[in-house]
Parts: sequence; C-alpha cells; structure tokens
Amino acid sequence: MKPTLLVLAAGMGSRYGGVKQIDAVGLHNETLLDFATFDAMRSGFGKVVYIIRKDIEKDFRERLFDRVARNFDAEYVFQTPEAWLTAEQQEKAASRKKPWGTIHAVLCAEEAIKTPFAVINADDYYGRMAFETLGKHLTTLPVDGTEHAMVGFILGNTMSKSGTVSRAICTVKDDYLVSMKENTKIGYENDKIISLIDDKKIELTGKEWVSMNFFGFSPKAYEEFHIFWEQFLSENITSEKAEAYLPEGASCIVSKGKGKIKFYTSPESWFGMTYPEDRAIVKTEIAKKIENGYYPEKLWEK
Repeated sequence: MKPTLLVLAAGMGSRYGGVKQIDAVGLHNETLLDFATFDAMRSGFGKVVYIIRKDIEKDFRERLFDRVARNFDAEYVFQTPEAWLTAEQQEKAASRKKPWGTIHAVLCAEEAIKTPFAVINADDYYGRMAFETLGKHLTTLPVDGTEHAMVGFILGNTMSKSGTVSRAICTVKDDYLVSMKENTKIGYENDKIISLIDDKKIELTGKEWVSMNFFGFSPKAYEEFHIFWEQFLSENITSEKAEAYLPEGASCIVSKGKGKIKFYTSPESWFGMTYPEDRAIVKTEIAKKIENGYYPEKLWEK
C-alpha cells in the first residue's frame, strides 16, 4: 500500500506578505511544493492531497495543481473556519479571522486519507532523504497501526536570518519521541539563538532536535486528533489567536499511551518561504540542486 502525502497549504502567509505556497522558485515557474511532491513521488508515495483555502483555489490550480495532477494522483481539500465546529461553537468564534492551526487542517482532510500518510508544510524544503525515510516506514504501517513516525531536524540547520521561526523542540529517548513543545518565536539575538516564550527569553544551543511538521501517521491517529481538537476548542473557542498545533497533538498520542512515534533524523539544512527575503535564497538553492543533477531542469513531463 503506497502512502499519501498530505500538504498543509492553507496558511495566511502573514510574515511573507503573499501566497507563498504558489510562488515560483524553479526554472520553469515550479513552486517549492512542486519539488516536495516530486520528491514524494520518487520516494514511493502514491498520492498527494493539498489542504488549501477557498480564496486561493483559482491561482492554486493555475500555478501548481493542474500541472501536478497531469503527472501524479493529486487532490485538494479546503480548510474552512467552520469545519469541525458546531453551530454553537461557530457563533462563539464568529469574530475570529485567523485559521485554527495545523491539527484543524489535518482534520479537514480526513475523508481524503485512506492510507498511512505523511504531513508536511507547504513552505519548507525537507530534502528527498526525509521522504525516502518516511515513505519506507509508512509502506509497512497498517491502516490501524500505532507505530507512527516523524523526521526531526537539527535546530541550527533550520534557522532563518530574516526573522523568527516556529519550531517544536523534541525530547527523544531510544529513537522514539518522548514529547514536543511548540516554540513559536525562535530567532537570532547577536550570536545567540533565543526562544521567546511569554515574554521570557530562553537561550538554546542550536543542537536541539526540532519538528518541522514532517510526520507519518496511520489513519488511526485521527481518533486522538479529534480528542485533542475538542479539548482545544473547550479552552480556546473565543480566542482570536490560539492555534491547535500538530506537534502538540502528535505528542499527546505518546503521552497518553495511544501509540509511539519513531524518531528518524535528517542532516539536511532547511530553507523555506517564511519571509519575502527568503524567496531569493530558495531560488538559488533550487538552482544549485538542478545544476548538480539532483533535480531535472524541468520537473514534469506534461
């Protein structure tokens, strides 16, 4: 059974200042998502499902989806503000404009997921090694399996010179995840790496293992994601900004004894589309990989 790639592509891009999910970075106007999808296809994945917002559908189809769908089994679903909220909850959250977060996005794709699946961000570059690692794990994972997985990266390899990043710092023991904690503002302060939590500065070494939202789950994980989501709503339904984060939902699977998460690692250095300045860096890095033969000059045949 070939696994599915699930792509979180419904973010607002507030720091980037545009729809970064479909910004061209390749030699033939390919997006960063083209390269992620290509890597997944080459690594044994059988399908890709993109989670998007309704307001970007037209541009998404024209600038990415239609091209991918001619070459690979592809589908997209919408993350809408009212999904997985009761009428009463929608009324309480009527003034909210910010998306509900990555757990909510994954829940919005539940009906499209029939096989074990990997989850990635739309605006991060992971490298083919990570796809090969998770693809191999997921191919042997039953649909009701509880041996989930993730690929962790070294914090120092995932920093941006343009501003802060959001990373979940991982605690690992014997190659399995123990816990994860989302740090939403990690950045450089002179030569130090600082995480700002509740206005308190915490210095990090840069050697910590972090989540880049590259997880592998069986569909059984949805049972716990629903429980996590309902608990989140009970505490945050009137919040304008609180988000249900996938790393914390995944961590609950472990802490509640409902499954394990095998912790794989990658030495790859991250690049991605967090800030406007990042686009030039991404284009340069992609061009280098094409020049070195890692990618063909033109990804898709059609």
